[in-house]
Amino acid sequence: MIRRQPSVTLLQASQNNASLAKLMELNSASKARLEAIKGLIPQALRASVTAGPITDGVWCLLLSNTTTAAKLRQLLPAFEAHLRVHKLEVKSIRLKISGASGAGRY
Repeated sequence: MIRRQPSVTLLQASQNNASLAKLMELNSASKARLEAIKGLIPQALRASVTAGPITDGVWCLLLSNTTTAAKLRQLLPAFEAHLRVHKLEVKSIRLKISGASGAGRY
């Protein structure tokens, strides 16, 4: 007879694993930053923007297309200033087009 371990929630698992807890913390921090700048993103583009990873102080925004990247590139200084005011600083913001082979930094 196979004995199964009781299932646990992601929150419970993260509390018992330091690496998973750190990933959850970074995910929350990324989502908080996106929420903070959401009002600065033009309404028509908001659905095309997703919070990405934070690595070594560089926050990544995942975008669905190059048009969104072109517009948001112009807004990066405003995003960074807004995050500083809200004590959510990052070294820089990287834009990446998700799912595209030519994705890269803008």
